[in-house]
Amino acid sequence: MTDVFDDRICTLGEGPFWHPTRGQLFWFDITGNRLLTRHADGPQEWHLGENVSAAGWVDHDRLIVASETALWRFDIVMGASTRLCDLEADNPATRSNDGRADPQGGFWISTMGKTEEQGAGAIWRYHRGELRKLFPGLTIPNALCFDPGGRFAHFADTTTGRVMQVSLDPHGWPDAEPRVFLDLVAEGLNPDGAVMDADGVLWLAEWGASRVSAYDPEGRRLRSVAFDAPHTSCPAFGGADMATLYCTTALKGMNEAACAAHPRAGMTFMAPGIARGLPEPQVIL
Repeated sequence: MTDVFDDRICTLGEGPFWHPTRGQLFWFDITGNRLLTRHADGPQEWHLGENVSAAGWVDHDRLIVASETALWRFDIVMGASTRLCDLEADNPATRSNDGRADPQGGFWISTMGKTEEQGAGAIWRYHRGELRKLFPGLTIPNALCFDPGGRFAHFADTTTGRVMQVSLDPHGWPDAEPRVFLDLVAEGLNPDGAVMDADGVLWLAEWGASRVSAYDPEGRRLRSVAFDAPHTSCPAFGGADMATLYCTTALKGMNEAACAAHPRAGMTFMAPGIARGLPEPQVIL
């Protein structure tokens, strides 16, 4: 059964992740420039001054946060940011998009054109102080996630309808050409954010389909979990037992009639007892 986890409306909800030492979900409203969370005392949010989209945990009180111009070290307690490095800061047409920590302690982040310009985006990896561009020429790069052993990374360019898989070396860098893992073109599905569970099953938000679908390591669909919003954007596992599936959603692309028909669109949802996730890896700065 799915339910609303947080009823604050995000124009473009993204980047949910469960902080394993704080026992707390964090997520973003990209175009609202907000980092959001909910804890025992209730909801909390920070307005960060520019588009922000993804994060990983550095330690109990600090995150790495991706914005349209940089990667930042963000102090949760103080609400203060320190720039780690520029991220396409010389290109005002792009912003950060999807992101996730990898098992080797790195942080992957994608960029894209603010108006979805063809080929304006890329996927980058930050690892121990080095930021390296991995895959250029993408339009809406999404679905960044990693198998439990850190042997493979997955990513998508939503506009292609395909999810790719690429093998990684022991340090977490790609060591081969990407191959097609999922081809959703024939079904007209739009791959968005993704996360992998403890069994290596990939859980994919399918933008426009009101659901998150599970795919086994051979790319076969196992099941779908429906949410009460058309634009599911990114899933994450969390909760005390890591068995709750959270999902951000968005209003982007919805007209007044669509918003009236889906009053929960833009909220953040939860579905307990879905599958067992893994704690997000710690990012090593």
